[in-house]
Amino acid sequence: MTFTEERGDLFAEEIMSGGYALCHCISADFALGAGIAKIFAKMGVKKELSAKFPKQWQGRGYCLMTETNGVVVGNLVTKERFFHKPTLETLWQSLEDLRGQALEAKIQRLAMPKIGCGLDKLEWIDVRGIIQDVFAGTDITILVRYI
Repeated sequence: MTFTEERGDLFAEEIMSGGYALCHCISADFALGAGIAKIFAKMGVKKELSAKFPKQWQGRGYCLMTETNGVVVGNLVTKERFFHKPTLETLWQSLEDLRGQALEAKIQRLAMPKIGCGLDKLEWIDVRGIIQDVFAGTDITILVRYI
């Protein structure tokens, strides 16, 4: 695994057309109404989630893969409702699900913000460690972009 953190726009052209799958955290109610999730919603991710996955998807700790305008998106479901907060355990579980799906689909490049650390209030030092542990031993390149 290669892990890089850098300042920059997650939605820059070199990411969007560079073979990266984007990842972010969502709630099982598919609200996507605040923070970076709003940008994903404007891309069409919310519409794709609603069309591809039935409303009975509940719980947390899994990843729903979508593809919008040629960009694969790993939607990490870390909480049931938009106003809930995730735990490190649900983040870990959703990242493990993402890893499994990425390996199966032969996705080798992931780009993400500092997941779980904006509105969700997790500590980046903890989240970084989880990402590195979950993807250790894989050939997946992970790029974390933040402003």
